[in-house]
Formats: sequence, structure tokens, C-alpha cells
Amino acid sequence: MSDKKTKNVFIQGAISSEFIGDSIAKHQTKTSIGAHNIFLGQVRADVVNNKRVSAIEYTAYEDMANAKFQEIRKAAFEKFELTCMHIYHSLGMVNAGEICLFVFVSSPHRKTVFEALEFIVEDIKAHVPVFGKEIFEDNSHQWKVNN
Repeated sequence: MSDKKTKNVFIQGAISSEFIGDSIAKHQTKTSIGAHNIFLGQVRADVVNNKRVSAIEYTAYEDMANAKFQEIRKAAFEKFELTCMHIYHSLGMVNAGEICLFVFVSSPHRKTVFEALEFIVEDIKAHVPVFGKEIFEDNSHQWKVNN
């Protein structure tokens, strides 16, 4: 059994620790799972040209991004023995120190979740049309380059 149904990927604002904890807790009834792995992307307070990032405002081509997220899901389920996979990405303003990306994978085996998570996160960063505008403490901004 695999959790391949389409879900809403985007969340307005930061992804809360309560949301993350609830997502994990919901999987305790799925007793075929032997391992979970999560990736939490957090907004850094980088200093660029002597200005500190205070937040990132995320926008996306949502239809294109959702289509790409579904391609990534399909590829991950074909490549790895996954039981479940969830991707959540913020839209709108996310302050430095808050979570903007939450990827959660489950499998019967631990090695699989390590490999799958890296594959998924790298594919998201390289191919999903989500854009971040870095907002500096002086309210100036610049578009973030994914790396």
C-alpha cells in the first residue's frame, strides 16, 4: 500500500512545528513502516552585501509547481520502496528561523528513506518553479538564487 494520492503541497506562511508533529503522529497506525525521514528547510538570516535577511517571500507558478511535485512523487515511488511521501512548501512570507519546506518519507527500511529523501529534495530545488524574494532588515529585497 502506498500513499500516492495528490495533496495540497502549498501552505500559506511558515510550516509550524505542530503541523510537522501532527503529520508524524498520523503515521503511527501504519505498522508496515519501519523508518521515517524528514527534511526541514529553514529560512537563514544570511548577510548579503552587509544586509541581513529577515524573511523570504515565496511565490510560485502553482499549476506548474504542483505538476512538477507530482512528477517528483511518481519518480520517487517508482525508484524507491516507499510507503508514504509528503511534500509541503510555504507560500508568502516566512521569517528567518521558520520552516519553509517539509519533506516526509516513510518506508519499511531505513536505507531507503535516506536515499529517497536526498533524491526528492535535490529534485525539488533543481526543478520546481518556486521563487524566493529575500527581504532584508532595511525592507530592501532581492530574488534568491537556489543553491
